[in-house]
Amino acid sequence: MSSKVIYTVAAAVGIATLGTAAWWYQNQPAKRLGEAPLASLAEPGTKGGSGAAGPAGVAGGGKPSVEVGRVEVMKLVDDVQAVGSLRSRQGVIVRPEISGRITQLNFQDGGRVKKGQLLVQLDDQLPMAQVQQAVAERSIAVANHKRNQDLVEQNFISRRTVDESAAALQVAEAKLALANATAARLKILAPFDGMAGIRMVNVGDYLKDGADIVNIEDIEAIFVDYRLPERFQSRVRRGQTAVVELDALPGRQFVAVLQAIDPLIDANGRSVGVRACIDNRRLQLRPGMFARVNTVFGQRDNARVIPEEAIVPQAGKQFVIKLLPGPDGTGFVTQRVEVKVGQRMPGKVEIVDGLDVGETVVIAGQQRVQRDGTAVRVLEIAAAPTAPAAPKAVASPKLPANALAALTGPDPCRAGMAEAASPSAKPMRKSS
Repeated sequence: MSSKVIYTVAAAVGIATLGTAAWWYQNQPAKRLGEAPLASLAEPGTKGGSGAAGPAGVAGGGKPSVEVGRVEVMKLVDDVQAVGSLRSRQGVIVRPEISGRITQLNFQDGGRVKKGQLLVQLDDQLPMAQVQQAVAERSIAVANHKRNQDLVEQNFISRRTVDESAAALQVAEAKLALANATAARLKILAPFDGMAGIRMVNVGDYLKDGADIVNIEDIEAIFVDYRLPERFQSRVRRGQTAVVELDALPGRQFVAVLQAIDPLIDANGRSVGVRACIDNRRLQLRPGMFARVNTVFGQRDNARVIPEEAIVPQAGKQFVIKLLPGPDGTGFVTQRVEVKVGQRMPGKVEIVDGLDVGETVVIAGQQRVQRDGTAVRVLEIAAAPTAPAAPKAVASPKLPANALAALTGPDPCRAGMAEAASPSAKPMRKSS
């Protein structure tokens, strides 16, 4: 029992001793660096303040220090970025409509083909024999019908016999047309001008109807398909331009012309489909490439911009602190101004209304300015914004003389838009 009392008394004495020591330590004069006055941390005349510390952390109790920037003029491009894929202007996989054995392949892998060119010939011995049989039957039907017409004029036969011979002639002509159509289907022709892919068959192969033979791609004009958020659907228009960059061709830029905007908004992603066209007569691009598309809605050559740090949002509005000459004509005083902002870009923001070119605004130290008319000391003038670098010119590869002649024609993308706008333009059909 006595040992518990001793332990209790010792603990109480220890706690009292520690409390007394802590009280004594806390009431000693402050000597730590963080408690030293600002005047002892900054040399007079240096950036950061001079003299004794004043209210609100202003060095020496004098003018607060601020950093400023000027309202500059630069060229702004109103655009939006998206990703998409390249597609052929026309593309089809050639397939036979009827079964047969291949007897001829009249194209080279990766070579050019012309519209109507014979690509594949299937064995047509039996269909051609049927054509000859149909021709013979038609000749007999024609002769019988002519003979009956002569006899009916002499009243040797009835009119019914003439009608029957006329019907037999029509049947013979139909059989001939059917035989010719069957034989024609054994000749597979190119549906349009383009480039052949790599064939998947050889001479002697027996093909079922619908089997893949080769793909034909028209790539003199390349489509780039991409999607934009639905908020841009009222701003995108046919004929606008877009800058396309490809991961497969780094450092190269291509100009695309918007051809069509999908009238249907995707309910899942709330986006609108856009198709643009790139002139590809130099055959630099291939369908299936991944593309980064920068759609240009417009540009302004004399846009006013300031550093984005100058904007002070407050109560749903945007303000800046503008500097005005002081009363004595030597210093600067502040004035809070409401502005309307436009397009934003990395580090810069466009000012639509509220500031003029050449005016100076505070970009750092706004919290030190409590009211209009405050005299301030300028620490640094921010570097003026620079205009974006001009796009690099696209290097043109050397082409053979016959290919250079083709480039003198009209832009296939612009020509395609003119044909689509014409009332007499016919819809494009894919052939197989």
